[in-house]
Amino acid sequence: MRGRSMKIGIIGAGNIGGTLTRRLAELGHQVAVANSRGPQTLAGLAAETGATPVTVEEAPQGADLVVVTIPQGKVPQLPDDLFGDVTEGVTVVDTGNYYPQRDGRIDEIEAGMPESRWVEQQLGHPVVKAFNNIYADHLGNAGRPSGAPGRIALPVAADDERGKKIVMGLVDALGFDPVDAGGLDESWRQQPGSPVYTTDKDAEGVREALGQARQERTSEWRA
Repeated sequence: MRGRSMKIGIIGAGNIGGTLTRRLAELGHQVAVANSRGPQTLAGLAAETGATPVTVEEAPQGADLVVVTIPQGKVPQLPDDLFGDVTEGVTVVDTGNYYPQRDGRIDEIEAGMPESRWVEQQLGHPVVKAFNNIYADHLGNAGRPSGAPGRIALPVAADDERGKKIVMGLVDALGFDPVDAGGLDESWRQQPGSPVYTTDKDAEGVREALGQARQERTSEWRA
């Protein structure tokens, strides 16, 4: 959110996680970053960004916002009580996508459950769906000032209006136009294979693409 430094925990230091670590630290947020291999493997990223390397269990502690950005199939391997001790109002962002070739078959998603609704059930905590439909390189380098022609827009879906507002503020601060994509049950509109997925549309284009989406998964994105 503009105007306030937040404590942000990032779980996952891959393409999107590493990019968000860099960009959010640049914006002045206090970033703690974790991965599955342990804090000692994050020394380089920490030195580059000023982020604090932590364990997965430590990432949510004291955070205002937590980003979960790991392969979808790995979500059930996160600690069962990961969010058990955190404040109820902590905003949790899911950036993930279901790739059956990588994640294996997830029956609930194959049957039509939105990917982030499934993640929410695994985590036992409400989530905001964001940052899943843009390439990491573009997220890191294609941001533009507010009002710039052709500014890329990113959809944000959530049931929690407060959390959605916070994440939409971050999207704007990162250099993109945030578009309210409705509740989490509508988040299938930004899943892989949808018209808004990795297409770098502006705000009007994103709204049109969300409206054009079809809920049935195409064969390319099914197990």
